[in-house]
Amino acid sequence: MARRVRREWRFFFWVSLASAVVSAYFGYAVGSADDPPLRGASHGVLASVLIATPIFFVEIRRRRIGLLRRLRRLPLAAFFAIKAAFYAVVIVGGLLTMRVLTHAPDEDPFAFDATLRGSIAFGVAMAFLGNLAVEMGGLLGFSTLKSFLTGRYVQPKREQKAFLLVDMKDSTGLAEKLGPVRFHELLNSFFRDIADAAFECDAEIHKYIGDEAILTWPMNKALAGGDCLACPFVASDLIARNAEHYRRRYGIVPTFRAALHCGEIVAGEIGDMRREIAYVGDTLNVAARLLEASKTLGHDTLVSQDLLAIVKLPDGLQATPLPTLAVRGRAAPLGISALSRVGQD
Repeated sequence: MARRVRREWRFFFWVSLASAVVSAYFGYAVGSADDPPLRGASHGVLASVLIATPIFFVEIRRRRIGLLRRLRRLPLAAFFAIKAAFYAVVIVGGLLTMRVLTHAPDEDPFAFDATLRGSIAFGVAMAFLGNLAVEMGGLLGFSTLKSFLTGRYVQPKREQKAFLLVDMKDSTGLAEKLGPVRFHELLNSFFRDIADAAFECDAEIHKYIGDEAILTWPMNKALAGGDCLACPFVASDLIARNAEHYRRRYGIVPTFRAALHCGEIVAGEIGDMRREIAYVGDTLNVAARLLEASKTLGHDTLVSQDLLAIVKLPDGLQATPLPTLAVRGRAAPLGISALSRVGQD
């Protein structure tokens, strides 16, 4: 958690710095001919502090702000409109505050002159593009969006990844009990908690398939602090924290099974009319087999020995060895363990 917070603040610092540089250049470029060049640049930096800083802060912390989490459940267009209105207030308020603080004695800080109009247009354009990038990243996943934009997987690539498969228990019975509409709402709430756990553990959500979520890490991130092993338990804690909401709305608190495995996959863009990044290889098949085995072995979270051998077990967790698992298409049996909190079987 502390590492995630440090990353957030580091990202906040660099994005704010980049915004200040761009704003300084804009202030320098559009400044009045009578003004010293540095005055326009300094005004740009001040405007960035007053405008970009609160916007970036809200974007980075929005998963932890209850009101914003609730607003996120609105239709995308409505949520986008509310954010645009917030951005407009911050932009206009920040520009007027900057002008009040820096205006000369003979200047009217509230004059709607060409400089103010240009600054508002620039701020709105930057906010719109930033907002669009954030929402597109939310729809596709930021890692996926980055990969599409850079063309990373235009040609298939071999990569080493760790996978976590999460499957809601008794989904068929819950769907019959709640009906399709309310079950869909339950599934959405459940996946929202899984997504928050992924965010906390620096995972990418690769795909939702029915009542199952597939989370993944590049091996370098999976090895850092054992985040991949901790992720199922972070998800359990988040669901427990929202237990009252689940009981009040659905009459139950969802539970899940999970499986963790790692290995080589081939990643590449696939499709034409609708494109996505697909992972192909035995690693995901083995992870799926491990998830199936959790139903018969009576353990909610299973992890392969392949992953345990290279990832440090986080404090508070224990791995209990189980009999090896025969996997179709794999010559050697798979070593597996049950993952649980210390003191729990």
